[in-house]
Amino acid sequence: MSDYIIETSGLTKSFKGFTAVNGVDLRIRRGAIHALIGPNGAGKTTCFNLITKFLEPSEGRILYKGEDITRMKPADIARLGMVRSFQISATFPHLTVLENVRVALQRPLGTAFFFWRSETSLDGLNDRAMQLLDEVGLAEFAGAQAASLSYGRKRALELATTVALDPEVLLLDEPTSGMGREDIERITSLIKRVAVNRTILMVEHNLSVVSELSDRITVLARGQILAEGSYLEVSSNPEVVDAYMGSGHA
Repeated sequence: MSDYIIETSGLTKSFKGFTAVNGVDLRIRRGAIHALIGPNGAGKTTCFNLITKFLEPSEGRILYKGEDITRMKPADIARLGMVRSFQISATFPHLTVLENVRVALQRPLGTAFFFWRSETSLDGLNDRAMQLLDEVGLAEFAGAQAASLSYGRKRALELATTVALDPEVLLLDEPTSGMGREDIERITSLIKRVAVNRTILMVEHNLSVVSELSDRITVLARGQILAEGSYLEVSSNPEVVDAYMGSGHA
């Protein structure tokens, strides 16, 4: 078994003559927290969308646990155990916090999203749902509508629902975007917790979050890999300082 759970080879995406991602070879080690960073326009979001199959590559291959997933659909990728969150919180606003987690918990039972079933048929999921809410600090909000939560707590709920799907690989798109310091600290702590026995690939602008969480960092610039390594290694790389840290983008 390979040490790498996700591998890309020559990953390329062109849009009408503009190459957003150009020949990217990524290797994401099992059990690691791997960050993808770079200045605006570096291609990191496009690369992220290619790996999660929300975009089709122009060239190259994507392997997941050694299997070629280059032409698979996003739903098929999720069934294999690779689940992504989005930069914009994706919850059901008019369901309660508890109900949001219960919906996610249905998938492994083979009853996913059977909204017409009696509500009592889902009561067996309550204990696990409450456990997940407790883990993300939302147990006291279980009966509240998701729409009533603060932004930071909505992101915590999204993490709970994502973890409820029991992913092997969790892909996080700007998990602390738009948050104040207190919420950033809460989400950073949550990510550490859910990373146990999982692999995480994240796109993140906040360098303090990157430095605290990441085992390995890939820096993109102009659609290509500029540097890879630990935070100490990439932050002291003159090319990275010039292209990323010196650009004024945090």
